[in-house]
Amino acid sequence: MTAITSTWRSHLLASSIVALGGLLVACEPTAAQAPQQQASAPTVENPGVAILAGGCFWCTESDFDKVPGVIETTSGYIGGHIDNPTYEQVSAGSSGHIEAVRVRFDPSKTSYAKLLEAFWPTIDPVTANAQFCDRGPQYRSAIFYSNAEEQQQAEASKATLDKSGRLPAPVVTEILAASTFYPAEDYHQDYYQRNPLRYNYYRNGCGRDQRLEQLWGKKQ
Repeated sequence: MTAITSTWRSHLLASSIVALGGLLVACEPTAAQAPQQQASAPTVENPGVAILAGGCFWCTESDFDKVPGVIETTSGYIGGHIDNPTYEQVSAGSSGHIEAVRVRFDPSKTSYAKLLEAFWPTIDPVTANAQFCDRGPQYRSAIFYSNAEEQQQAEASKATLDKSGRLPAPVVTEILAASTFYPAEDYHQDYYQRNPLRYNYYRNGCGRDQRLEQLWGKKQ
């Protein structure tokens, strides 16, 4: 399948300032005003880590920051064949990476298995090589495991969902061994907080919540 980058998000990043005549710039917080969620995250001695891909990492980060027990989320890239990929390379499909989010969590408050339960209703698990308006394998949904226990839990979680009959088609979300995770550029981190107008414009235009409501029966 030929990779097709998101017409909503890629175009938004490239041309929103021109298209909207500076309105969005005025609405963005300054560096001093920007939320500092990551810097103020509580210290946990041995945090758990999950790496999940659900299409646009802005949205996955936003969704998981709301999950109890999550202490930090980082947007990034995983699974490709070059080191230190750029957003342009990943979104074009030339690096082989998948957009993903690294979730650090407090094991005393949640677990890897519970995060998987929280993950499913935030994605479209029955569509291959795409999520919502983002098309191409770089936007496919996936769960990355770091050990045999996580692999078993991921496979069991997927099988349970498949057998539930909840969805209109088989689950195609991949379960893959984790490789090097590369954090995305700084401007992608906490994007939904730093640029709420642009983020909401993208999320609404992409039809993400409409599709989630169609699949799961509720808005995220």
